[in-house]
Amino acid sequence: MSLEVLVYIFAGLFSLAIFLFIFYPAGESVETEDKTRLAYLHERKEVVYENLRDLNFEHKAGKFTEADFEAMRQNMEAEAARILAEIETLETVTA
Repeated sequence: MSLEVLVYIFAGLFSLAIFLFIFYPAGESVETEDKTRLAYLHERKEVVYENLRDLNFEHKAGKFTEADFEAMRQNMEAEAARILAEIETLETVTA
């Protein structure tokens, strides 16, 4: 075999190895723990609280009219109240 043929074979095998390394699924899969409804609600509560803080900051910066701010704030506070009520219900049941 000539050197040129060996180079082509090596390049092909190298390309195949790279392709398999990138696209072949790993033998190990990462197991994640199933999220409970209570854990989800606690995360959602934090998101709503953060959104309320952001809304207050943006209102103080003048990005919203008073009417828009009040409507959004009331909606977020209502969502927070629903979340807190469900958290309390679930914690009472599990306790």
